[in-house]
Amino acid sequence: MKNCCSNDIEEEIDLWQEMHCRAEQMLQAEPLIAHLFVDFILSKNSFADALATRLAHKLSSSRKEFDTFFALSKEAFTATPYILIQAQNDMQATADRDPACDSVLAPFLWFKGFLALSAYRVSHHFWNAGRRHIAHYLQSHISETFSVDIHPASNIGCGILLDHATGFVVGETAVVENNVSILHAVTLGGTGKTRGDRHPKVRSGVLIGAGAKILGNIEVGTCAKVGAGSVVLDNVPAHTTVAGVPAKIVGMATEAEPSLGMNHQLFS
Repeated sequence: MKNCCSNDIEEEIDLWQEMHCRAEQMLQAEPLIAHLFVDFILSKNSFADALATRLAHKLSSSRKEFDTFFALSKEAFTATPYILIQAQNDMQATADRDPACDSVLAPFLWFKGFLALSAYRVSHHFWNAGRRHIAHYLQSHISETFSVDIHPASNIGCGILLDHATGFVVGETAVVENNVSILHAVTLGGTGKTRGDRHPKVRSGVLIGAGAKILGNIEVGTCAKVGAGSVVLDNVPAHTTVAGVPAKIVGMATEAEPSLGMNHQLFS
């Protein structure tokens, strides 16, 4: 996967063989949960089938719901196949940046940040297709299942690490470009009842610390860093670090691409 501060990394990568090899290893190493590796990976013919099955299993509480979520996911993947490219880029980003992740198999099976993002991408497809009740149906289940509330109209790129994910909230007109790393309890929200374009635009390469609240139609510039717990109400220039309540510039970002280094220190 390309690692750069740009918005053009939606290139195709193929992790399916790597997932299969890892699942085969786990089949022998962990016999008590061997059925999971078979059900979600080894019995499937494609990454699309595997991801649709995993999402349906997580989101559903009945066989009828499972069938519905599986069919919706497969429909979205068929109509908008770059969702699968985005998902694999997200898996690779998680494996590359999260020290708690030992392979691309881990986010696919266990990490709710990856799963919530993948399910959001299905809802986003249906929103763009004008099927908004389906989109909201998915959003509601994603929120209840993962404690992650992403409006299906928002635009989120790929190569995203959503670490821990609990409490992540994204408003309708928010934009998150590629190669962004976000910790838990982050809000990309509005500032009131104003309609129209009212949510943040987060550019490529940005690192957002846990609990940060970024509010209003403002821009967080390319490869900037937002300190944990900050409340950001104004534009953040590219390659700067902001922190505080309200957030102020405290210096230049300590790395060329903060989202890749995952260094949450505010100063060199």
